[in-house]
Amino acid sequence: MTEIPVDEDVRGYIDAIPAAHRPLFDRLHGLIHRARPDVTVVMSYKMPTYKAGGRRVLLAVWKHGISVYGWRKDDDGGFVERHPRLKTSTGTIQLRPDDAAAISDEEFLDLFRGALAG
Repeated sequence: MTEIPVDEDVRGYIDAIPAAHRPLFDRLHGLIHRARPDVTVVMSYKMPTYKAGGRRVLLAVWKHGISVYGWRKDDDGGFVERHPRLKTSTGTIQLRPDDAAAISDEEFLDLFRGALAG
């Protein structure tokens, strides 16, 4: 699979991710690309934003892991129903590395396909 091209600002953000969270970020980054090979990534709201068609998904580092923003509540592949404790009241999915380790790539792909459909 080809690498998603990123600009200097996105590369700087990714390079600054703490080592403890980098494997999870890299996994999600790659799965987004698998879900939508035509995705582009730019900085928006000071975080990497993956855009395809008129849709977007944002990934951000937080103290304990990686947050996912922009997913479609009406088409998340059942992700939140299966993992309700990962959703915050603001509509964010907060993933700690241990939480994500128990979630299959297919579940994440369904989430990203739904978020970026259209």
